[in-house]
Amino acid sequence: MGSGSGDSGNAPLISLRGVTKSFPSVSGGGDRLVILRDVDFDVAAGETLAVVGASGIGKSTLLHIIGTLDRPDSGQLLFNGTDVFGYTDEALAGFRNRSIGFVFQFHHLLAEFSALENVMMPALINGRTQARAREAAGDLLSRMGLQNRMRHRVTDLSGGEQQRVALARALVLKPALLLADEPTGNLDKGNSEAVHELLYRLNRELGMTLMVVTHNTELADYMTRRVTLVDGQVTEMRQT
Repeated sequence: MGSGSGDSGNAPLISLRGVTKSFPSVSGGGDRLVILRDVDFDVAAGETLAVVGASGIGKSTLLHIIGTLDRPDSGQLLFNGTDVFGYTDEALAGFRNRSIGFVFQFHHLLAEFSALENVMMPALINGRTQARAREAAGDLLSRMGLQNRMRHRVTDLSGGEQQRVALARALVLKPALLLADEPTGNLDKGNSEAVHELLYRLNRELGMTLMVVTHNTELADYMTRRVTLVDGQVTEMRQT
């Protein structure tokens, strides 16, 4: 079995136990391509982790299962000791909205709304009042240096500013876990470095657990731990 554990000394926030995931083979005939194979893997509360490796090895699949966007063929995902895949789809969606933030390579922001309105959205969906949602969103945007841009429509913002808005939206409910899939993939070097610094600072200030899928070695170097997938299992890589 593949195995991994954090070295931060904290209790596991996330534990995968016997997780397997496969997809139909493009060759057809009923064959399946196994992406994750009986994975055992822990992520400690508060740690930062990079998932690296070649395209197509299953990095995003691992992230999607940990983010509960996809269910495994078999196995458990324990979040603070509770198997969240035992939840109904509705309960799982509620858990995901409260506990996990997502940032992707493409921002997926709502173009017709302002930066502030985009960041408020998850809080409003979660039942926060307009006033509380606006306060939380404004605080995060200010932390990210966007205090003078929050009333602008997102189409009027630069790519780096849009990614910071997406990051604020992911964090507005103060999730225990932030998952980022190639968060700087569309940014130039200067904006990429700014997002790297921001992720590092927010991890320290908010105590969130951070897991990043990336091909960017500089971003991976910011993380305290690095893993890859080999033959469908999680393998630790030594940080230098």
